[in-house]
Amino acid sequence: MITVIGSGRVGATSAAFLMLGEVDNKITLIDIVEGLPQGEALDMNHAAAILGKSVEVVGSNSYEDMKGSDIVIVTAGLARKPGMTREELAGKNAEIVIGVADQIKKYAPNSIVIITTNPLDAMVTVLYNRLKFPRNRVIGFSGVLDSRRMAYYASKYIGVSPASVIPLVLGQHGENMYPVPELSSVYGKSLKAFLTEEQYNKVVNDTIQAGAQITNLRKFSSNWGPAAGLLLMADAIKKDRKAVIEASVLLDGEYGVKGIFAEVPVVLGKDGAEKIIEVDLNEEQKAKFMKSIDAIRANLKQVPPQYLQ
Repeated sequence: MITVIGSGRVGATSAAFLMLGEVDNKITLIDIVEGLPQGEALDMNHAAAILGKSVEVVGSNSYEDMKGSDIVIVTAGLARKPGMTREELAGKNAEIVIGVADQIKKYAPNSIVIITTNPLDAMVTVLYNRLKFPRNRVIGFSGVLDSRRMAYYASKYIGVSPASVIPLVLGQHGENMYPVPELSSVYGKSLKAFLTEEQYNKVVNDTIQAGAQITNLRKFSSNWGPAAGLLLMADAIKKDRKAVIEASVLLDGEYGVKGIFAEVPVVLGKDGAEKIIEVDLNEEQKAKFMKSIDAIRANLKQVPPQYLQ
């Protein structure tokens, strides 16, 4: 069973994608708002019946119903509003994440947990510290979204499908993320070789500003992209695909960083984040990566200390 905590746009869309992908035969959707997860679940079950999907979606207001979950996806938290950075959400969402972590620890102690709540790198740190699960079982969602956004923007200039681009974005999920087109490729050829300097800078900037652009345009944050990324991650874990997908994981010496969650390429399988792929960085690239890591450290300082213990 896969449980999704939070029935807002990201949570509901993710549950629907998981149903459509038939990643598991049971999806549980939990929210504190009475009637909301039940109504979403009923609608999804009707869609499953129409499409011939052998998946049951259950809506609940009780955390106890996550018992037996292999994967728990946490989408609960306040959404980013126009003009608001992910970082401003830190203090408010930390309290929510602590409460959710306690429930996961009680009812799904053997699960692999993926969190989307922003600011992502800070909230996955709060979650990890509270759960005290092994680092391979606490994963921050972000990298698959940021990297594939870059693939999308680059593909428009070079005239190939985004699926043909192997993208790399490192560090923070936020305004200080580090897109690396020169280490991204199309069939072994660097993206940088396809792009003019102006295009290169545009791809980098568009990748960084993608979330803010969506929020400014439609007045609420993205849900389709995150749901698609969560589908890939849950599928890779549930079906033990050993797929290399970017995610925010706890670094323990990799990339010269210790004790910080940051987005890097990882191998996802039945045990969660089973391996971190270390990409060779030159001195300039290392400096840019460390600047992004410093931004994560600064963001952690915005979280009340009691939530980081």
